[in-house]
Amino acid sequence: MADAFLQIVSGARQGLNVPLVPGGQVVIGRKRGDLILDDALVSGRHCRIRGVGGQFVLQDLGSTNGTMVDGRLVREVTLRPGAEVTIGSTRMILYVGEPPASKEEKEQAGHLSELDIAWLLDEELVELQGGGRSADLIGQDLRLPPGFHAEIEVVAGSDQGTRFGFSRGNNTIGRRTGEVPLTDVEVSRHHAVIEVFGRQMIFLRDLGSTNGTYHNGRRVSVAKLAAGDTVGCGKTVMKLVLP
Repeated sequence: MADAFLQIVSGARQGLNVPLVPGGQVVIGRKRGDLILDDALVSGRHCRIRGVGGQFVLQDLGSTNGTMVDGRLVREVTLRPGAEVTIGSTRMILYVGEPPASKEEKEQAGHLSELDIAWLLDEELVELQGGGRSADLIGQDLRLPPGFHAEIEVVAGSDQGTRFGFSRGNNTIGRRTGEVPLTDVEVSRHHAVIEVFGRQMIFLRDLGSTNGTYHNGRRVSVAKLAAGDTVGCGKTVMKLVLP
């Protein structure tokens, strides 16, 4: 099982990361448990999360006000990476480390077809080497496709509520630098980049950050983005908004 943790994105203990271990469990409650939440809406022993067979299973322990996962009241559910767990006034997101990728998966993540990048100007075309694209940034001024509009909205973290529009094709996420400058101290100076080749061809790429980059709760090196997907950097959670 990949390394995993719960990140508290709102509530009294906002910013806390709670490790989840394979074969172990974390009990959450107001009076008893591994994670204590000082909240009148949380029961004394509210719920637990167990590592079972390579996945994480949440079980409500008969709480008074219930446990919600992705906006739905649940009794027992297997959590997907990026799942949002709400207990009283506390909201948490499950992050899971990057699993070992097969050779085929790595090739798919690192390759773009000629059709996918056909809209680029000649001087912006990626130099293909053995069928793959360069590991370097694809140009320092990658242009957006005609008529393309997108934003990154910060939904949790110190910059919550801030929106960053895309004015170019390669948008760097960094600590107080780049097209998406964040104040989060756990974000690396050059943390990640979002590269836009077309509405259906938007890629998130980690730039060797210290704390990793997460796509829908799963740690990634490269991932393809779609509307509504989340990007996690440090203690910041962002969402891709496409009109």
